[in-house]
Amino acid sequence: MHVVYAAVFLLLLASSCARAKPDTVVPPPRVVAAQPAPAQPATKPAPPPAGRPAQPPAKPAPPSAQLPARTPASRATALPPVRTPASVPTLDLTTLEAQLRATKAIGFFTKVTLKNQVDDLLDKFQEYHQHKAKPAIADLRRSYDLLMMKVLSLLQDEDPRLALAIVSSRAAIWDLLVDPVRFATLKS
Repeated sequence: MHVVYAAVFLLLLASSCARAKPDTVVPPPRVVAAQPAPAQPATKPAPPPAGRPAQPPAKPAPPSAQLPARTPASRATALPPVRTPASVPTLDLTTLEAQLRATKAIGFFTKVTLKNQVDDLLDKFQEYHQHKAKPAIADLRRSYDLLMMKVLSLLQDEDPRLALAIVSSRAAIWDLLVDPVRFATLKS
């Protein structure tokens, strides 16, 4: 039972710290030189209608205002298309626990330490749900986030796929821990 709690906690911790690495590097946008607009012939203003006072002629627009406006279509042709990474599925707790046990990115003693920290956090959540000692939800969230950051920092370089999966599962794990009914099923 503590193993399941440890896995949940590790999953939560790991999902908060992972940084997704982009599949491709997006080059900076190309600067397209604006082409000067052809000079417009000077036109004589029309005489004012009868009964209205004459207005002074408008000043000519500065040269920068005479440049043609870029349309969204022309901007789209100036930038290369950006590939979006495929969505990463969220992990269930048993899969997360198995993957954390199997990963070589975390050493044995570090895994034992993380398991103890997960157990401690799960005990705090149990106290929270049983209203024994009412820790603030903000304190629980802070502890959860710190543990997730620790796991993700351990995984991000050596096992980026697991780190990314944990990041995508982070919110689901938090929801599981906060919901008293689902948390009770986790404990059994």
